[in-house]
Amino acid sequence: MPDALELLKLRRSIKPREMSGPGPSADELDTILTIGSRVPDHGKLTPWRFIVFEGDARARAGDVIAAVFARKNPGTPAADVEIEKRRMMDAPLVIAVVSFVKPHPKVPAWEQELSAGASAMNIVTAATALGYGANWLTGWFAFDRDVLEGLGVKPDEKLAGFIHIGTPSKPAEDRPRPALSDIVTRF
Repeated sequence: MPDALELLKLRRSIKPREMSGPGPSADELDTILTIGSRVPDHGKLTPWRFIVFEGDARARAGDVIAAVFARKNPGTPAADVEIEKRRMMDAPLVIAVVSFVKPHPKVPAWEQELSAGASAMNIVTAATALGYGANWLTGWFAFDRDVLEGLGVKPDEKLAGFIHIGTPSKPAEDRPRPALSDIVTRF
């Protein structure tokens, strides 16, 4: 297992199309989800939950995405519908992080939404620490209520994102990062 600080300094998103199997084992998935639940959560509200897509569930989710896309884009080429159908198929595992707000007098909605984001980042980091590639994505279908309903997301919930996890098929290339002098001020 890599040193925690080195892992965080070198963590990099891997494109789902650059992933293959194997994906995490059942025990590794439990570890990833456990770490995903260990985030700042003011008020202990647990304002997030996870939907796991693996195996045939990825194809079924793709069917939902493609059906909504085809219905909302009549006359679209079949090849475009097929692209939508394969949205969840590149990585062997996809975890959706679902965010929702519980009314609370001391914990504003923004804090609860940030907690869901922290959960998603913990999932990415845990998968990376286990040696997998990971990528946190959204896309049009992460905001489409018809798709969300088809995936089991309730009307009062939002999707923080889909986290694709698999074995990298090639070494990750880093991208330019901001210089600290460009993003840090001192008060």
